[in-house]
Amino acid sequence: MESLRELYRIGIGPSSSHTMGPQAAAKIYLQRHPEAEAFDVTLYGSLAATGKGHMTDVAILGVLEPQGPVTLHWEPRTFLPFHPNGMKFAVLQADGTLSDPWTVYSIGGGALSEGEGKPTPVPSGSSSHPARPVSSPGVVFDGHTRGYAPTALSGSSSHPAPTSPGVVFDGHTRGYAPTAPSGSSSHPVHPVSSPAIPSPAPTSPGGVFDGHTRGYAPTALSGSPAPLYDLNTMEDIIAWCQQSGRTFWEYVERCEGPAIWDYLREVWQVMQEAVERGINHEGVLPGPLGLQRKAPVYYVKAKGYKSNLQSDGLVYAYALAVSEENASGGRIVTAPTCGSCGVLPAVLYHLSRNHTFSEERILHALATAGLIGNLVKHNASISGADVGCQGEVGVACAMASGAACQLFGGSVAQIEYAAEMGLEHHLGMTCDPVCGLVQIPCIERNAFAAARALDANFYASLSDGQHRVSFDRIVRVMKQTGHDLPSLYKETSEGGLAKIHR
Repeated sequence: MESLRELYRIGIGPSSSHTMGPQAAAKIYLQRHPEAEAFDVTLYGSLAATGKGHMTDVAILGVLEPQGPVTLHWEPRTFLPFHPNGMKFAVLQADGTLSDPWTVYSIGGGALSEGEGKPTPVPSGSSSHPARPVSSPGVVFDGHTRGYAPTALSGSSSHPAPTSPGVVFDGHTRGYAPTAPSGSSSHPVHPVSSPAIPSPAPTSPGGVFDGHTRGYAPTALSGSPAPLYDLNTMEDIIAWCQQSGRTFWEYVERCEGPAIWDYLREVWQVMQEAVERGINHEGVLPGPLGLQRKAPVYYVKAKGYKSNLQSDGLVYAYALAVSEENASGGRIVTAPTCGSCGVLPAVLYHLSRNHTFSEERILHALATAGLIGNLVKHNASISGADVGCQGEVGVACAMASGAACQLFGGSVAQIEYAAEMGLEHHLGMTCDPVCGLVQIPCIERNAFAAARALDANFYASLSDGQHRVSFDRIVRVMKQTGHDLPSLYKETSEGGLAKIHR
């Protein structure tokens, strides 16, 4: 498994796979072609289907347009073989020809892959993106449209960069208005024509994203980041813990070295700042849904309840706060993704304030949570486009469950049980965002998953840690369940809740 720096990424929302990943890919391609005067970019599958709401175009254009004009193509019905979040970059020559095409995939949590190796085989008829030979072009799949005007799919030009506030494209906001409604947002985003995204990240490891360490080297795709962890299953890690008398966070330190604590301290600081901004930030979230921020109201109301009700109310408020910051393009940490970034901070913030756990113990819990998320990322997926929301909110709940159990003195077996329950009881959860925005149902799901994580911790703490279904087995089941889900329910905004706003 890779470093926790690859799981906990500090950046801006609203989506790690649809915003941060494509942005990183654009930076890498620009580094490869600093001489280019124009670019041609094609987005496939889920990236195209919900890219408008997730600001995929804004992320890419913000990197490439300062260098030269960009032609964007949207292919929501074309799924490339390796992953639903495929994209192809090319240099657009003066004579209209394309050179040096590069296909890359945003595989969740802001991570990228060039698709080397075979896709996971899935039984016939069960997958929304069956494996196809890599040499073949993307194939039009299952006849679903993405809800955008047909003209957006034809022709070479995608859409001109808007310069007026609140520009809407086919009913979906294309970006944030330069000036938000009064009191609504502290994160206005500039028109796409201005470089809202910083200049390309450096080529040295640990690239820079908005001035903050992302832990992702732009050159990493030429050779994947070296694995740091020699054990890749929960069963093996538990065996190591039992043999050595140590716990999960000590295994993280053994593999990562003591420098990981400085990075996790920065991660924890960003998480706390996101909570505190969110609970003091009133107004309307950007986008056509016109959702009011709820975190400040939930926080105030929760403070008025008796202690037995106050706990859940505060956890809700903290999760809403971070998720609403993410939806507004605020600075957050992927845990494991942007769409699920509110769960773990809410639980840790609540426990740090209400139970006076020291920063050191919080960092240890953060390491344990990261190890849990890393196991799922390595053995299955944390991409909503690949396995549905169970891979995002479900994994976040597992991470928070394990972290909470450790803080309350749980044994290695109890921590594993808490994490297993956090993921098990999200099996089959679909990813069907309304209008392709990371708002409905994403924000509420973060709040409920945070509360469920505390329940999983309490349930596991009452047990001796012995149970029938292991964490490793649940990860395998989650992966298969996700591949069995139709594409309608995997971040294409074509089914489920997403249909209510058509």
